[in-house]
Amino acid sequence: MAPIPPGTRQRCTLCKVEIQGMAGGNDLVHFSQGAPGSRAKLWARVCQYLRTPEQCGQCLNQDLSLRGEVTANDYYAEAPILEMPRPPEANPLG
Repeated sequence: MAPIPPGTRQRCTLCKVEIQGMAGGNDLVHFSQGAPGSRAKLWARVCQYLRTPEQCGQCLNQDLSLRGEVTANDYYAEAPILEMPRPPEANPLG
């Protein structure tokens, strides 16, 4: 997939995110929810799960040279562990 010219946006037909071309090549990804991110974040959260060659052929984010390095911060974080107090044992017989 060719780079997106600076100042323009392209919408992915699969996941519907918009990728905005930026000067210097660090494109900005506009997700449907939350703050904009990088192509690496898009890869970590969405694109890596594509299964068929047809899906990969439609994806705007398959070029490693445009995506950049994916870091641990690009993936979704684990849900926090919630410490819930246990209620006292209830006697089912009253």
